[in-house]
Amino acid sequence: MKKIVIVMPSYNEAANIGKMIDVLFEKEFQKIKDADMHLLVVDDNSPDGTGEVVKRAQKKYKNLHLLTGEKQGLGMAYVRGMKYAMNTLHADATIEMDADFQHNPIYVKDLVNAFLEGADYVIGSRYVAGGSIPKTWAWHRRAVSFWGNLFARTVLFLPKLHDVTTGFRLTKVKGVLDHIDLDHLMELHRFAFKVDLFYQSVNLSKKTVEVPIAFGTRKEEKSKFSLMEMVATNKVVLLLRLRASQKLIKFGIVGFIGFVINAGALAFFSNLRFPEAASWALSTELAIISNFTLNNIWTFRAEKIEGLSQLIKKFLQFNLTSSGALVIQTVLGALMVRFFGDHRTIFLLIIVVFVVLPYNYFMYNYFIWKKKK
Repeated sequence: MKKIVIVMPSYNEAANIGKMIDVLFEKEFQKIKDADMHLLVVDDNSPDGTGEVVKRAQKKYKNLHLLTGEKQGLGMAYVRGMKYAMNTLHADATIEMDADFQHNPIYVKDLVNAFLEGADYVIGSRYVAGGSIPKTWAWHRRAVSFWGNLFARTVLFLPKLHDVTTGFRLTKVKGVLDHIDLDHLMELHRFAFKVDLFYQSVNLSKKTVEVPIAFGTRKEEKSKFSLMEMVATNKVVLLLRLRASQKLIKFGIVGFIGFVINAGALAFFSNLRFPEAASWALSTELAIISNFTLNNIWTFRAEKIEGLSQLIKKFLQFNLTSSGALVIQTVLGALMVRFFGDHRTIFLLIIVVFVVLPYNYFMYNYFIWKKKK
């Protein structure tokens, strides 16, 4: 039976935490028969006695756990909780959930069912059919939530997912959560860290599922929404896009260096009156050697090829894929000249940018420098 641990940070939640614990253990956990459900409250030594409320409840519920520590922000509380869930409680999956009833406990079963049916990452989504945000929110907060989420989806190239900024999520431990460097997530002192965690989890997950949730309002006290949270979230989104694009940018720079080497070597060998075919072959091979070397030590550094036998094997594959690009370029170029006239320079630019570069990038990622598991 899979062990699932809800990680629930709390700070001054004495008015909510007792009710939340009772609802989960008395009602919602009872509906889940195929999983071993646990609740881990991560309390930052709340001065209002939140921890004491949990300790009293522990006498009643054996699967209730309390982890205390100094106040370091929401992200650090989640990190401590997730590490404890993985390393001490040996969880198969964790659920991120608030203590203030904005995340309705009735949806825990839906997240768990999706996981038991094979999902690695389950998103409680407000923006799919059946999901919603509170009608009591002011128009500007509704607008910020909708457009902020749309901005994140667009910038991070996640058109198939509908709620990037949700905080109600289930994550499989093996292969997903245990592959994330939790201590170095961005903006750990703010809610914005969740976008970084979301993006990494989606990239590691083999199957991501969204289940609809109706996002609620706090039962007690005021909302934690703020303009600074919005700014921090947008900053994380932009930094993630920049980080994700670094490999492509490096790939382009290496390709340009290879082009310069190719052109320079071709001119050099031609001036030495080498045979035409030999000049082209030698200059092309020098460019291929440059591209392979720079890509291996820079562009694909995380997947770097090491060992003499592997280097030889992959270099031969690299030459083969480069030959494929040359064939594509030659065939398409000849066809375009035949049907559209002699505009070789323009055609070459079009073919290289829209066909050869995507082809090379795909081949390099999935065959030469295939991501290590």
